[in-house]
Amino acid sequence: MKKCTVGGQAVMEGVMMKAPTGMAMAVRRTDGSIAVEYHKNTKIRKKGSFATLPFVRGIVAFVESLVTGMKLTTRSAELLGEEFEEEPNKFEKWLAKVLGKSAMDIAMVIAVVLAVALSLGLFVFLPQLIVGFFGITSEFFRRLLEGAFRLLIFFGYIFAISKIKDIKRVFQYHGAEHKTIACYEAELELTPENAKKCSRFHPRCGTNYMFLVMAISIIVMAILSPILNNWIDMSNRIIRLLTSIVAIPLIAGISYEVLKGAAAHDNIFCRIVRAPGLALQRLTTKEPDESMLEVAITSFNLAMNPPDHDIVAEPPKKPEPVETKAEEESTEPTQQDKDGATQES
Repeated sequence: MKKCTVGGQAVMEGVMMKAPTGMAMAVRRTDGSIAVEYHKNTKIRKKGSFATLPFVRGIVAFVESLVTGMKLTTRSAELLGEEFEEEPNKFEKWLAKVLGKSAMDIAMVIAVVLAVALSLGLFVFLPQLIVGFFGITSEFFRRLLEGAFRLLIFFGYIFAISKIKDIKRVFQYHGAEHKTIACYEAELELTPENAKKCSRFHPRCGTNYMFLVMAISIIVMAILSPILNNWIDMSNRIIRLLTSIVAIPLIAGISYEVLKGAAAHDNIFCRIVRAPGLALQRLTTKEPDESMLEVAITSFNLAMNPPDHDIVAEPPKKPEPVETKAEEESTEPTQQDKDGATQES
């Protein structure tokens, strides 16, 4: 089988495909056409830089995925014609002027910060709060139990959002992304018919990465916490929360290397590492239809055969307001009105 370095992400009614040379995105508009965009590679991880070192590259990739993911989701909504039309308020205008950024850029940063804060509250603080009621004194077992609750909350969260109609469509495009890459790696002609036969599960998926982050955080914190407890009071909830936050870059870096290693080899150990993430993809991917596969293939072909310039799609134009017949009748006097006016005069 072929191996390719292209990775992707599902967006609103579309798919992003990222190759070493740049990033392509295709979105299905409401009129049935496909809008495409392409941007040359501008990521921080340039060859030979500090950001490409093992473990460091995982941290950089984690930050990039957060920021890029939010931007792509917003951009795909714009290409659909669902951009926010509200005028920025005075505070947003003032902040944009002071920071030299647009209101949309500032809103994006705030959205990322809020998303991170929500994730920390749901997957870090809440498990610690629950386990605190058990009165466990062993730091090792307390961290293991926190990890177990974190996984339960994570699985429950994924299951719950997979039932939302709009999210389900995103998960279908996620499946289309995987099937397209699998079709290419199987050396089949890239057509919706061929891609439909391929697997929607892929070892390099971000779902695998999320599960590895959860699993490795349990191991890392179960080992580190008893050691740190010799110098600081790990029973203090604030300290426990802070140590969990500080450890995130380390955990992200380790998880990234494990994911790359498990995806690159096919021995029994790598299969065991991949198995939980692949099973979880039964929730985060859904079977796409052929129109979704067409969008994913369009994005993939653009990423694999990049143009020598960026492509920026125009958002759909708003339809001009059309006066209804009732409005025309109410504004223009009828012949009966004219006759009545003549008789009165």
